[in-house]
Amino acid sequence: MDSSSPPLPAPTDLTATWNFLENGIEHIMNRLEEGLSYKRYMDLYTGIYNYCTSSRMNPGFTSEPLAGPGANLSNNRGANLMGSDLYQNLQRYLERYLHTIRENSTHHMDENLLRYYTKHWEKYTTASSYVHHVFRYLNRHWVKREIDEGRKTVYDVYTLTLVSWRDYMFMHVERHVMAAVLKLIERQRNGESVETGLVKSVVESFVALGLDDADSTKSTLDVYKEHFQKPFVEASEVYYKAESEKFVSENSVTEYMKKAEARLREEENRVKLYLHQSTHKPLISTCETVLVKNHTDIMWDEFQNLLNLDKMDDLNRMYSLLSRITDGLEPLRTRFEEHVRKAGLNAIEKVADQVNDNMEPKIYVDALLEVHSKYNDMVTTAFRGEAGFVASLDKACREFVNRNKVCKASTSKSPELLARFCDSLLRKSSKNPEENDLEDVLNNIMTVFKYVEDKDVFQKFYSKMLAKRLVNGTSASEDAESSMISKLKEACGFEYTSKLQRMFTDMGLSKDLNDQFKERTSMEANEQVDFSVLVLGTASWPLQPSTTNFNIPEELERTFQRFKMFYQNKHSGRKLNWLFHLSKGELKANYCHLSKTGYTFQVSTYQMGILLQYNKDSSYTFDDLKQSTDLNTDVLIGALGTLVKAKVLELSDGTEVGDPTSRYELNTEFKSKKVRIQLNLPVKSEQKVEVEETHKTVEEDRKLLMQAAIVRIMKTRKTLKHTALVTEVIAQLSNRFKPKIPDIKKCIDVLLEKEYIERVEGQKDMFSYRA
Repeated sequence: MDSSSPPLPAPTDLTATWNFLENGIEHIMNRLEEGLSYKRYMDLYTGIYNYCTSSRMNPGFTSEPLAGPGANLSNNRGANLMGSDLYQNLQRYLERYLHTIRENSTHHMDENLLRYYTKHWEKYTTASSYVHHVFRYLNRHWVKREIDEGRKTVYDVYTLTLVSWRDYMFMHVERHVMAAVLKLIERQRNGESVETGLVKSVVESFVALGLDDADSTKSTLDVYKEHFQKPFVEASEVYYKAESEKFVSENSVTEYMKKAEARLREEENRVKLYLHQSTHKPLISTCETVLVKNHTDIMWDEFQNLLNLDKMDDLNRMYSLLSRITDGLEPLRTRFEEHVRKAGLNAIEKVADQVNDNMEPKIYVDALLEVHSKYNDMVTTAFRGEAGFVASLDKACREFVNRNKVCKASTSKSPELLARFCDSLLRKSSKNPEENDLEDVLNNIMTVFKYVEDKDVFQKFYSKMLAKRLVNGTSASEDAESSMISKLKEACGFEYTSKLQRMFTDMGLSKDLNDQFKERTSMEANEQVDFSVLVLGTASWPLQPSTTNFNIPEELERTFQRFKMFYQNKHSGRKLNWLFHLSKGELKANYCHLSKTGYTFQVSTYQMGILLQYNKDSSYTFDDLKQSTDLNTDVLIGALGTLVKAKVLELSDGTEVGDPTSRYELNTEFKSKKVRIQLNLPVKSEQKVEVEETHKTVEEDRKLLMQAAIVRIMKTRKTLKHTALVTEVIAQLSNRFKPKIPDIKKCIDVLLEKEYIERVEGQKDMFSYRA
C-alpha cells in the first residue's frame, strides 16, 4: 500500500496536473498489486476535477470547495471544462505504455507468447478499470459532451484503453498470437494435454476488442470473427480434410464413422469450453461438410451391409452423422424401404404354402408382424423415430402386406386371413391367450390392419364371423369382442362398426324376448322341448337366407307355432324369416344297445329333421327322407354324409350317399367314448362357397359405394372434369379400399345411363350434375 502522495498541483497548471496524474496512473498500471490507498485515489480524482473546473478561461469564476466523487456539482455548471488536454495526454501515455509491452512481446513465441499476451491483457484491463474510475468526472462531463456533439473519436476512458490496446498492441501481434493459438489447438486435437485457459483468455480479449466505432457504448464481434473465428475455422477445415482422407484410406467405414462422431463431439465441447458461442455454427457446419458431406458416398454404400447384418449401433451412428447434412438421409430412406419390402416378401414366401394348403391365418399374420416388429424397432432405435423412416417403413409394409405370394390371385387375401385370425382368437378355444396377452395380440392385429388396403373385405369377413360367433354362442369374451370393435371404430370411424355394434344390441333384445317367452310357456305341462330363438334385424346381420325348403319335425311344430303367435302378438306387422340352416339342437339317443345312459347328439336342424324320422321306423330310402324333410338334394346329401361318416346311420351295401336306391338304417350298435357327440360339422365345400359369396358381395357393395361417392362429389361440385372426378373418388374411398380406375369409369357410365350426371356439351371429358 502506498503511504505517501505528492501535493495537489495548481488547478490551472496543465503540466503540473498531468505530471501529478501520470505518477498515479503509472502506479496503477505497473504496481497495482501494491495497492492504491483511498487518499491517493481521492487526490487523483480531485486533481482531475480541479483542472476541469478551473477558471483560467473564465476570470469571473469563484472556485468552490473541492468535491469528491458523487458530490453535487450543480454550482459549477458555468465552469469551462478543460478535459481535452487531459484526454489527449492520457491517449499519448497509453500509446507509449503499449508500445513498450509490444516491443517486449517480440522476445516470446508460441505458448510463451500466449502466456505473455494473456498476462498483460488481464493486468491491463484490471488497471484500466481503476483509471476509468479515477477519470469519472471527465467521463461524466467533458467526454459526455463531446460524444453528444458527435465526436466519433472520443470514448469513455475504459473504452479508450481498449481502443488503444487494439490499435497499438493487438493489431501488431494478432497474427503471431493466432498462429500460437492454432498450434496449441492442433496439439490438443492430436491428443496432447494443453493449457486451454490460455485460449480462453485470448478469445475473451478478442471479443472485448469488438468496439462499435459509431457508438462507443455498444460492442460487436467484428474483431473476434475476423481475427480469431475466420482463421480458426479455416485451419479446422484443413486439419480435418487431411485427417479424414487419410483415415478413410486406412480403415473401414464403420471405424471412420466412429472417428467422425468423436471429432464432432470434441468440437462441440471445444466451443463450450473456451470459444465464443457464435463460433458454434460456422465451426460445426464446416466440420460436418468435411467429415460427413465429403464422405457421404462411402456411407451410403455401406448402409445396405449394415442393414443386412442388423448393426443397430452402426446404423444409429450413420443416421446421426448423415442427419446433420441436407439430403443426407434420403438415399437411406429409399434403400430402407426396399430392404423392408424384400424382407416382408421373403418372409411370406417361406410360409405361403402352409397358408394356402391349411388356410392357417396365424402363420401368415405372425410372419407379417415379425417383419414389422423387427424394422419398427430399428426405426425407433437406430433412426430415432424420424418421420421419413417411419414413412418408408409404412410404404414398405403396405406393399408386402397387400402384394405378396399369398395375395398373388387377389389383394383381398390379406384382409380375409386377418379376419380369420381375429375369429380364431375371439372364438372359444383351449388355445386362446390370456386376457392381457389377447389385448396385445389384438393391438398387433390392428398394426397389420393399418396397412391393409381393402378394409371393406376385412369388414365383410369379420362381420360374418362375428355373426357366427354370436349365433352359435362361441365368443370367448364379450369384453374382447367390444375391445376389438372399439379399435376398429377408432381406426375407421363409427360407420365402419355401426352394424357390428347393432348385432350386440340384437343379442340383448333376443335374450329378453326368450325370457318372456319361457315365462309364458313355463306353466304348460308336458313341454319336452327346450327352445330358444335369436330374433335379429335383417339390415345389420350378414346372414344369407336358406337355399332349401324344410319340413319342421312334428316334435318341434307345436313349440314353433307357439313362438310365432307370441311374437306376432307382441310385434304385429313384422315378418319372421327362419334361417334353419344356421339353427342347431341336441337330441337324446336312448336306442343304443351298447350304452346304458344313452348319448346326446349335437346336430344341425337339418340333421335333427332326418334323425327324428327314426322315431317311427329304423330304415329309410334316400327318397323317403327327401320327401319327409323336403330338403333339396345337395343339402340332404351333405347332412346324411356326416351322419353316415359318424356311423349313426348305416348305408345299404354297394350304394353311395345320395344314390336314390340307397337305404339308411339306424345303427343300434353305435358306440362312442364320448357321451356328447358333435355331428354339426362344417362342410369344406360350403366354406369355399361362402368365401366366394363374400367376395362377390364385396364387389357389389363397392359398385354402390363408388356410385354414391360420384353422386356426392358431383352434387357438391356441380361440374367436374373426368380426371378430377376419378381422383376425388379414389381419395374419398381409399380409407375403405383402393378403387380401380376401370371400375370407376364403369360406375360413371351407369350414372350417365341413370341420368344422375350428364356430359357437358362442347367440353371434352366434362360432367355436370343433374338435379
